[in-house]
Amino acid sequence: MVGLVLVSHSEKVARGTAEMVVQMAGEVEAIPVGGDPEGGLGTNPDGIRAALQSARSEELLVFMDIGSAILAAESVVEGLPESLRSRVRLVDAPFVEGAFAAGVLASTGAGVEECVAAAVEARTEPKLHDA
Repeated sequence: MVGLVLVSHSEKVARGTAEMVVQMAGEVEAIPVGGDPEGGLGTNPDGIRAALQSARSEELLVFMDIGSAILAAESVVEGLPESLRSRVRLVDAPFVEGAFAAGVLASTGAGVEECVAAAVEARTEPKLHDA
């Protein structure tokens, strides 16, 4: 099964996105990692590492919001043992919409490639349609 790790500068954004994905998608592992170690805005490489190490899913997709969240996630993944690093994929997709799309497919048992494709496609889906 595919699981999600949601890395945001905000603990509330990470937690809220994880809650939304689980509530709307159903059976999917969505682990939020938000804010800096002191509880403020920022990133937490140790939190990212802990989330990846504690995840139960066979494959892990990491969604990042902006800037240093991306750098922190890249750095953490590079430093993981190969046995874990081979299960982790950083996803270049919108944070909320991408995580939602991937989570819905993951909950159906879809594979990692399908989940990534859905997340990336979320970038091009219009929110408003012309009348």
